[in-house]
Amino acid sequence: MQSAKQKLSDMASTAKERMVVCEAKAAEKAEQAMARTKEEKEIAHQRRKAKEAEANMDMHMAKATHAEEKLMAKQSHYHLSQGHVTHGAPVPAPAPVIGHGYRHNPPGVTSVPPAAYPPPPTGPHHHHPYGNV
Repeated sequence: MQSAKQKLSDMASTAKERMVVCEAKAAEKAEQAMARTKEEKEIAHQRRKAKEAEANMDMHMAKATHAEEKLMAKQSHYHLSQGHVTHGAPVPAPAPVIGHGYRHNPPGVTSVPPAAYPPPPTGPHHHHPYGNV
């Protein structure tokens, strides 16, 4: 669903950029028709190029925003809170385990899963006939 939403948003941004480019070209033609000197025509041309560049930049910024929204929607289940985590906000550390064991805490208290036993090897792996251990 998010992919379709992103595609539609990108298409709308591209259409908006094309509309701005067409308006810039029409404005350039009007300015060049009224221009009396070569310099005025060059100024009109440069204004059109600047408007096109700005529209292109806006389109790419919008596409980046759409991709970021898709990524945030895809990864929203990874965040600790149910609300949206703002960009750059620190993620709170989980509380230590309380109670008789993992998942036996009072309501509202988060727990940390127990460490894996045995701990993973830190040194170089040795070759065994049944795979790496």
